[in-house]
Amino acid sequence: MQKHILIVEDEAAIREMIAVALSRAGMRAEHAPDVRAAQEAIARKVPDLILLDWMLPGVSGIDYARRLRRDELTREVPIIMLTARGEEDDRVHGLDAGVDDYVVKPFSARELVARVKAVMRRTLGDSENGNVEVAGLRIDGAAHRVFADGKPVSIGPTEYRLLYFFMTHADRVYARDQLLDHVWGGTVYVEERTVDVHIRRLRKTLEPFGKDNLVQTVRGSGYRFSILV
Repeated sequence: MQKHILIVEDEAAIREMIAVALSRAGMRAEHAPDVRAAQEAIARKVPDLILLDWMLPGVSGIDYARRLRRDELTREVPIIMLTARGEEDDRVHGLDAGVDDYVVKPFSARELVARVKAVMRRTLGDSENGNVEVAGLRIDGAAHRVFADGKPVSIGPTEYRLLYFFMTHADRVYARDQLLDHVWGGTVYVEERTVDVHIRRLRKTLEPFGKDNLVQTVRGSGYRFSILV
């Protein structure tokens, strides 16, 4: 099935370049020059992935990413941030806002398409089909949903992948580079600090259900998922 990508970018030339590249890669692109147009597009059809510019008129891409993550319709839609801000702290700021990946301007069409495909492999096409349950947490792999003591958990796509890996590999300690290989995939370059950001987001997601202590830091080694404190 053809993937539907929403491009939220105020520069028409960049939107056109991205749309052409995505079309050639077999994807369907829709344009939005600002947040208002993006919301109208989402109301018509929820996209499979959103390409979101950091600098937008009126509302910043960071603020809009947070809004998308709070919205029931879009909280699980992968987001790639398009940004001229290449500093590590800026990228981590974006990840904290709920962004799944970022591409620093100027970028090539080939790089962008590769990033889009990689994120969709991680979050959409490779979703696990099995079910798993540990300590009151349950993952319905076919439905791509998480439940805590029977209550639905709102969780982002990367946190879902991270939780699934932890729950299917409980009580084992994994270093950051190992988690990057298993959860993000070895063919995609992601900084190790990204793991810490998503661990914090996963704990914050589980905290209202009293399950955040299941994701444990092992000082000097990495992280593990365990019912033993």
